[in-house]
Amino acid sequence: MLTSQIVDAIGAAGAIFTTLCWVPQTVKIIRGREARAISLSGMTLCTLGVLLWLVYGLAIFDVPLIGSSIATLIMTMTILVLKIRHG
Repeated sequence: MLTSQIVDAIGAAGAIFTTLCWVPQTVKIIRGREARAISLSGMTLCTLGVLLWLVYGLAIFDVPLIGSSIATLIMTMTILVLKIRHG
């Protein structure tokens, strides 16, 4: 049986990995000012989903979820804005 500490560590690791996965894409779009390969509808849905995870994390006061959601929301919103600006 998993202890609550192990479950928390698994959740924190998942939050870290799913947040870090956006860093290379965000950096590439910022540097290249080109986002044609990004789906506008997909990025919009992803950003809205992350926003909802943030609201959920705030409602249950889950610090790893709140932190990762804020970081991910910043990156997905950046990508979304650049997609709208640069196509």
